[in-house]
Amino acid sequence: MLDKKNKIQNEEKALLVGLVTKEQTETQMKEYLTELEFLAETAGARTVKTFMQKLPRPDSKTFVGKGKLQEIKEYVAAKGISLVIFDDELTGSQIGNITDEVGVKTIDRSDLILDIFASRAKTASAKVQVELAQYQYLLPRLKGMWKHLERQGGGIGSRGPGETEIETDRRIVKDKIALLRKRLEEIDKQAMTQRKERGVYIRVALVGYTNVGKSTLMNVMSKADVFAENKLFATLDTTTRKVVYEQTPFLLSDTVGFIRKLPHHLVESFKSTLDEVREADCLLHVVDISHPGYEDQMGVVNKTLQEIGAFDKPVITIFNKMDLYEESVFDPWLDEEVKRDMLTQLETRWQQLTNNSAIFVSATEKRNLDGLRNTILSRVKKLYEERYPYLTKFY
Repeated sequence: MLDKKNKIQNEEKALLVGLVTKEQTETQMKEYLTELEFLAETAGARTVKTFMQKLPRPDSKTFVGKGKLQEIKEYVAAKGISLVIFDDELTGSQIGNITDEVGVKTIDRSDLILDIFASRAKTASAKVQVELAQYQYLLPRLKGMWKHLERQGGGIGSRGPGETEIETDRRIVKDKIALLRKRLEEIDKQAMTQRKERGVYIRVALVGYTNVGKSTLMNVMSKADVFAENKLFATLDTTTRKVVYEQTPFLLSDTVGFIRKLPHHLVESFKSTLDEVREADCLLHVVDISHPGYEDQMGVVNKTLQEIGAFDKPVITIFNKMDLYEESVFDPWLDEEVKRDMLTQLETRWQQLTNNSAIFVSATEKRNLDGLRNTILSRVKKLYEERYPYLTKFY
């Protein structure tokens, strides 16, 4: 009980801000802010309130309008808010202007995701990748962080120290980026060597939106001990295990989860991790079917796969968390026949949309795992036959 009280006291009280524009509807914004709240919780902050504003486009100086910013400022002072988080990416000058106005730390969605990645990075590889992304995010925002120097006004005495300081900082950051890129190249070479040493095995990679149950499925399917919890980005490092189904071996990899508005620098710096996806022979696209926006999440994953050049691979779509889906969709008074009809319609629809490559499971309840194994085994055997028609020991 005491630990729980201490945890609550140590939590930062956060206020979330989103903008409804031509590109983002109010419905979308509400969903994005719900996800942002989950991100904040993952980072260790407790969301007290969310603010939304409708604008044709973000304000170039403060992102939101002056009236809304004043409203945010008053709420921050009244409720003891220590952190303001914007759902969209802010420029350095916007961060500086907003922070000066509201009087507390201000960050954006990208900064929040980077912070979570930094806290979750355990291996040397993940730490280097996250640190590189952080410095790349920081570089174009240095000027905004030094904007307090600009208030000294123009003319004599307004240029020397401030200008020298920011140029020094830029040089330090650029040098650090160059060093981290060099380290990352070495990591990429080592990872490539490891992948080459895996021989002729077919490679299968789990992909999907964050927190859809990939690591849980990895544990169930391969009996591996992969960290899994109900938080975003529970694991960053790729875990690869050899799995054997009916004397047919293949390599199964669990990869970092995707998310909408994923910072570009993270995608770039996590190249060595995403290479596991690019070089896989087959992808297992895991979907949390209990999530209200699961189809949008599928779209985000597919878009990311396109961006990294892995969209044309054979895919098995695994609709996970069927137990939670049924709890949220089925009313208690529905009879079993109606439930079966609804499930049949759902499955028929997705079999048609995925060219009969969909499977419906519950990893936590171990439901339909035999069906999943048979589906994967059939696909792996086919890949072996196509690639190594002269081999017989694998299939």
